[in-house]
Amino acid sequence: MISQVFILSSKGDHLIYKDYRGEADKDAVSIFYEMVTALSGDQPPVVMSHKDLNFIHVRQGGLYWVASTKTDASPFTIIEFLNRLAALTKDYCGSLCEKSVRMNFALIYELLDEMVDYGYIQTTSTDILKNFIQTEAVTSKPFSLFDLSNVGLFGAETQQSKVAPSAAATRPIMSHRSEQGGKNEIFVDVVERISVVIGSNGVLMKADVEGEIRVKCYLPTCSEMRIGLNEEFSIGKSQLRGYGMAVRVDECSFHQAVKLDEFDTYRILKVCPSQGEQTLMQYQLSDELPCAPPFRLFPTVEKDYGNRLLIFLKLRCDLPPKSTALNVSVTVPVPKSSLSLSQELSSPDQTADLQLKNKAILWSIPRFPGGAQLSALFKVEVPGLSSASLLEVGPVSMSFELPKHTCTGLQIRFLRLSPTHPGLSQRWVRYVTHSDSYTIRI
Repeated sequence: MISQVFILSSKGDHLIYKDYRGEADKDAVSIFYEMVTALSGDQPPVVMSHKDLNFIHVRQGGLYWVASTKTDASPFTIIEFLNRLAALTKDYCGSLCEKSVRMNFALIYELLDEMVDYGYIQTTSTDILKNFIQTEAVTSKPFSLFDLSNVGLFGAETQQSKVAPSAAATRPIMSHRSEQGGKNEIFVDVVERISVVIGSNGVLMKADVEGEIRVKCYLPTCSEMRIGLNEEFSIGKSQLRGYGMAVRVDECSFHQAVKLDEFDTYRILKVCPSQGEQTLMQYQLSDELPCAPPFRLFPTVEKDYGNRLLIFLKLRCDLPPKSTALNVSVTVPVPKSSLSLSQELSSPDQTADLQLKNKAILWSIPRFPGGAQLSALFKVEVPGLSSASLLEVGPVSMSFELPKHTCTGLQIRFLRLSPTHPGLSQRWVRYVTHSDSYTIRI
């Protein structure tokens, strides 16, 4: 049984507040924020208590999604409710950020009225709620590292895939009434996260890939959707199949709504999509990559005259020539006594800064073509520089985005709808890989 639901910004601003039972004071919001910010560490507990009031929260989109209760309600139920509330807000508003919540506060209050009655959860289904929600969504384009519309993120170079502007993926479900009926679209995203550790000798020590297939549906009606994966797709080493390049994962799980009667034979997923976003499939590949890691680093660290440390980095992008890495950042830890930095970069669009708080150099590369090699020379002033100081340099960590690229090789062969929507139905496919943890020892 829920007493209150409220949404706070990262600074503690009250964005949404809904009291269902009148059991708790309104200062509970301030009490919660004081408790969260007073805790040490980056991961506060999900469940906290103050006197007889329990706070349960999740953190999504940089916001705190909080429910309070005075009863012994199941925390897992409330956590699932808060996650669904965040997902519904994203579905209806188009994005999940402080600005979209502020602009659509009336819509979110209407959602809360329909989802919860006197503290009891009624429904979190998009298909049910769309029959009762009348408030129009106010759209805005938030800043996102994954908004790559200017550089052609969407679309794979296959005959089965179309391309779309990235803004389409943030279109809200509740479009304007004048537009309804004219936009029959469905979006499929193949998103992968890569974790890599490369030794100082250049040998790949660890490589993990976690991926998922997401579907976002704007179709008014769709009895069935069929998604065809690579025919060579296999789960586990014992099930390698096909004659072409094998696409293998170690583990794979599916949404409960996915029908798998054609999966074993034809690698086809069947589902009846509901409006909103769904994760149809999750997969993982451990300790192996079917291709070379996307980046290779060649470092040189040496002591110069006086108290100056020289760090020379050559970074090579091992993606195919037609591919491009975006928003590449290289973080190089330096000795704790470092004071200043001068640099020589191989192209004018790159930047480098010495972050005194973190004692690290941040080298930023907005665009890195496949097959290219970039270099940087950093000169760091380190008072009392010694041979021991050289041991404080590294390991190097990287973050990046790889549009139109999957490290496992997973591809969508086709996307078919039944019954066929006449005229304006459109299907879009996007591939993107981003770094989860990419570490290079030097």
